[in-house]
Amino acid sequence: MTKLKLSGVSKAYGATMALRRGDLEIEAGEVHVLIGANGSGKSTLCKIVAGSVRPDHGEVLIDDTPVTVSGPRAAQALGIGIFYQELSLAEHRSVAENILMPDLPREGGVFIDRQALVEKAARVIALFSKVAGAELTAETPIGRLRADQRQLVEIMKALASEAPVLIFDEPTSALDRAQVDRFFEILRDLKSEGRSIVFISHRMDEIFAIGDRVTVIRDGETVGTAKIADTSPEKVIRMMVGEQEGLAAPQSAPPATAAAAGSVALVVAGFSGQGFSDVSFDVARGEILGFGGLHGQGQSAVLRALFGAPPALSGSVALGGAALRTTSPRGAIASGLAYVSGDRGRDGVISGRPILENVTPIHALRNRLWLARPGQLAQKALPALKALNTKFAGLSHSIGSLSGGNQQKVVIARWLIDRPDVLLLDDPTKGIDLSAKADLFALIRKLAEDGLAIILYSSEDAELLNNADRILVFNGGSVSRELGGADRTRYNLYHAAYEAA
Repeated sequence: MTKLKLSGVSKAYGATMALRRGDLEIEAGEVHVLIGANGSGKSTLCKIVAGSVRPDHGEVLIDDTPVTVSGPRAAQALGIGIFYQELSLAEHRSVAENILMPDLPREGGVFIDRQALVEKAARVIALFSKVAGAELTAETPIGRLRADQRQLVEIMKALASEAPVLIFDEPTSALDRAQVDRFFEILRDLKSEGRSIVFISHRMDEIFAIGDRVTVIRDGETVGTAKIADTSPEKVIRMMVGEQEGLAAPQSAPPATAAAAGSVALVVAGFSGQGFSDVSFDVARGEILGFGGLHGQGQSAVLRALFGAPPALSGSVALGGAALRTTSPRGAIASGLAYVSGDRGRDGVISGRPILENVTPIHALRNRLWLARPGQLAQKALPALKALNTKFAGLSHSIGSLSGGNQQKVVIARWLIDRPDVLLLDDPTKGIDLSAKADLFALIRKLAEDGLAIILYSSEDAELLNNADRILVFNGGSVSRELGGADRTRYNLYHAAYEAA
């Protein structure tokens, strides 16, 4: 019996289509795997079911009845529970309060019933008692828990809803093997009770261990559904890739070959830190080295550690043949490293300040300009802004007056006034339009041709395939494969990212 069905569901954010045509049919008593590359639309589809995103078109049916999921409360009332990839726990609240936050038991409809709260939460916690750790109790504040324990609490929150339909978006990313095995035992029990489960994962071994059927989403569209027993990891990846096994239509000049690059600029060996371990690579002057793989596999953590924010725990780094130890961003800047984050709100723009102040702080730091005339700074800033085709009315205008794409261009321009030795790009095109992306990649290629060493992490596979000379595929915080030359194909990229071997 079909429990949940989505037909022709779509969602756009301005000119960006997050989901073109989402079709999904979940049976009662099955674990249905949803899989797709970064940005394929699978999380958007799940958020539509959970009521946190309203679709532009399409139909949602529960038990063959069309429904409108107007919000998370409505989804809960319809019997839908969800585990989000981005944890939403209250740090200073207890485990019990977090587990039952959507529906706290109350006395007289006013005060929280503490005894009922602890007793009900304890029943859910007991499901993981052998793998969660003795310190995870109903009364423990969330802030005292490890990352894996927090993820278990988020899973418990979904389970406590007792919803007939449960959606788990990457629920095992921080769990160890014993915790995953116990979670799968629980899912099998729920399935035997007739519950319907949507499971998103990038780990092929997990998908084939727990799934009954798999639906593949590619470029915002559902492309097919198959029984797990009738398919294989290679067939699933073929569905994800489609006809685009090689490079997508290039947005810039074709990448140079690694052989054409100059001398080695940066050598990293045995690099380990929070979120990554034993990462080794080198990048030459004139080369664009890509970091690929699924989101959150250590790519950003490595780039931030190279920039000293925070520094790595172990390993060695050499810049231009000399040992480099950066313990802070200030030290990294002085050594010749530059870092551009795709999260311009957190790591980029100085909100409320003029464009001039946003584009010149690195220049002022490097040259110790404690006092500088705006006119002199403008002469330095304008060529860098022009190189990126930045559109602005005047340097005195607030950074907030610019579009997102132009704000990101300002952030990048600040590093071009005084040329660095190595440019670290941490998903730099996130949230900017196609025109701004084209300008950015044209400049990146020009900088490489001028001898700059560039490391580019992008969550969009086409950007890597079109612009990187080599690609290091990250999986679980380590490099699982290096792709260069003819091996730089979409199939090989997905194969390494999804552990299909």
